[in-house]
Amino acid sequence: MELWLLLWLGLVLILPSSLAADEESSLLQDWHDMWLFRFFLNVLGYTTIIIPGYFLITYLKRINYLQTGRGICYPVIKACVFGSESKTGLLDDVSLAPRNDADPGSSARQAFKLVFCAAGLQVSYLTWGVLQERVMTRSYGASTPEEEGEHFKDSQFLVFMNRILALTVSGLWCVLFKQPRHGAPMYKYSFASLSNVLSSWCQYEALKYISFPTQVLAKASKVIPVMLMGKIVSHKSYEYWEYLTAALISLGVSMFLLTSTADKHPSTVTTFSGVVILGGYIVFDSFTSNWQDNLFKHKMSSVQMMFGVNLFSCLFTVGSLLEQGAFFDSLAFMTRHSEFAFHAVLLSVCSACGQLFIFYTIAQFGAAVFTIIMTLRQAIAILLSCFLYGHAVTMVGGFGMAVVFLALFLRVYARSRMKAGRKVPQPQVQKV
Repeated sequence: MELWLLLWLGLVLILPSSLAADEESSLLQDWHDMWLFRFFLNVLGYTTIIIPGYFLITYLKRINYLQTGRGICYPVIKACVFGSESKTGLLDDVSLAPRNDADPGSSARQAFKLVFCAAGLQVSYLTWGVLQERVMTRSYGASTPEEEGEHFKDSQFLVFMNRILALTVSGLWCVLFKQPRHGAPMYKYSFASLSNVLSSWCQYEALKYISFPTQVLAKASKVIPVMLMGKIVSHKSYEYWEYLTAALISLGVSMFLLTSTADKHPSTVTTFSGVVILGGYIVFDSFTSNWQDNLFKHKMSSVQMMFGVNLFSCLFTVGSLLEQGAFFDSLAFMTRHSEFAFHAVLLSVCSACGQLFIFYTIAQFGAAVFTIIMTLRQAIAILLSCFLYGHAVTMVGGFGMAVVFLALFLRVYARSRMKAGRKVPQPQVQKV
């Protein structure tokens, strides 16, 4: 009797505590499954790096370290905090050399370069888009269709993988090829880096709540909020064709979103969370491009920009991942699923190669040709995603997609015609 009494008392004391621990663990897991909670965790991790950096930079400027400092760390601190006062021109920057100034006999070579650039961009970003959807929406480790498998959930780790490889590629490029000197302090890259990391996180995270075709169309239609922001904030005026193409894009996206049907796979469902995350992507990405335009006033090359932004992106993401304990969890996921490791590495390779192809294409053929190639890539990416992952698109939705890409091509054509009309013939200067 006494033995049964002791067992009963033990159950009374142990069972509530174990249930409370299980309930607490379950509650924590529920919170961690919320994208907004993960977003704030990431931002909190970034602030643990930004705030000490801000106070350190403020302190160095206040003590006038540029004039009083010395020692082995002085060149590094000067480059990171103060930069160089001289803003030299891009005399050594290959990316700003005159385009297509060769004689007519090199037309075959130019045609080969165009095909090379188009093929490189298409292969890099089409593969990147397919892998992005595969990693974020499909499971790993399921040997049979009945098994559920294991989903990879940490979008920030994928951002880190992309940035570390891009940092390596751009760093090697800067070492092997001569780059122009510029006066921008290194810390100024951190602003574009932070917004770039957040926009990339939103891009990956959105695929948990919306379909890939919806994401591509939303990214293609970001010209609308950019125009609205320019009208409200900067009081910009736009040409009639810009309003027409913006209206066509809005109409096409509305037709696609309102008529596309959801099939059995949850990744084809557009939810409110997906729309909010996409809105965050557009806001962060718009800031990134505007801040980079401002940084280019310091006369740096595109590869130097790529290196500086990715340097801080690696610092932010690896710091946040280590603080959350997610870095080693993601590495453990890679060791458990070799297929995921291959996909993550290939995703990073495609992202880094795609950036290099972007710089080379714009340098050789200009922004208009690059925009046409990338617009075609978006259209092909949607068709490829629908074919591989079975996204259902109605006839009206397909017509809406066609309207969007027609409007994008009209914008490119009208802009190129307008620039050609504004050009004033310059006398040819004989080079000595």
